[in-house]
Amino acid sequence: MRHTATTLAVVAFLFSAGSALADWDDVREAFEQGEYAIVMEELHELAEEGDAEAQRALGQQYTDDPAGLGTPQNYAEAMKWYRKAAGQGHKEAQNDLGQMYQQGLGVAKSDTDAAKWWRKAAEQGYAQAQHNLGLLYYHGTGVPQNDAEAVKWWRKAAEQGVALAQSSLGVMYSNGNGVPENDAEAVKWYLKAAVQGYAKAQNNLGFAYLNGEGVPQDNVKAFMWLSLAKAGGHKNKIMERRFKKLKKEMTPAQLTEAQALAAEMWEKFNN
Repeated sequence: MRHTATTLAVVAFLFSAGSALADWDDVREAFEQGEYAIVMEELHELAEEGDAEAQRALGQQYTDDPAGLGTPQNYAEAMKWYRKAAGQGHKEAQNDLGQMYQQGLGVAKSDTDAAKWWRKAAEQGYAQAQHNLGLLYYHGTGVPQNDAEAVKWWRKAAEQGVALAQSSLGVMYSNGNGVPENDAEAVKWYLKAAVQGYAKAQNNLGFAYLNGEGVPQDNVKAFMWLSLAKAGGHKNKIMERRFKKLKKEMTPAQLTEAQALAAEMWEKFNN
């Protein structure tokens, strides 16, 4: 068995649902012994017997080998197994199938079919599919453009903790798209995403503090959040100009405080 930093994640991938089933014992044993060809053989046997978890696992393996078994990439084969699992109502596989259609992997690209499968998963409460469906409604791809529908699905995903959906929901409140404009509500959702380390939300939150939109104007908090956004890789010319201007306007004591707060928050994100 290969001992890597991802071993626990690999085990979780293979046995997230199947671990409680006796039929998966052979898969587990083969994996633990490093017999990866046997793992695939056992997964195929379970999948052929109709095990939806095994079908989805095969789909993922043929997509990008997340378990590190050395499985050759084969999108057509991935689609075959995703379809079987999705047809049994497996919400994660339905989301995967939507992703394949949206990207045109192993099948002709179709936002309409992506929407179909994401909706099935979203209606089962699968947060990532809810976020994906919101994106389609926002952009009007595969479904009619509808900001209110985008907000509906982003809210469902946001309430389950999806940072991208939380940030997107904040933007909708900030701009008044699909909901009445409400800066305080925008800040609420930016903050939820920002404390998860999502740089775009940190940037938006920084500008909210800088401009006093939805929160009292506060240069220290503005600098802190913009610093974190920059450290997280979110950079653009507008941000850079405002950041430099803000830095010049702040006192040494304010800068010291802001930098200390940013460092403390960064440690929380990375521990």
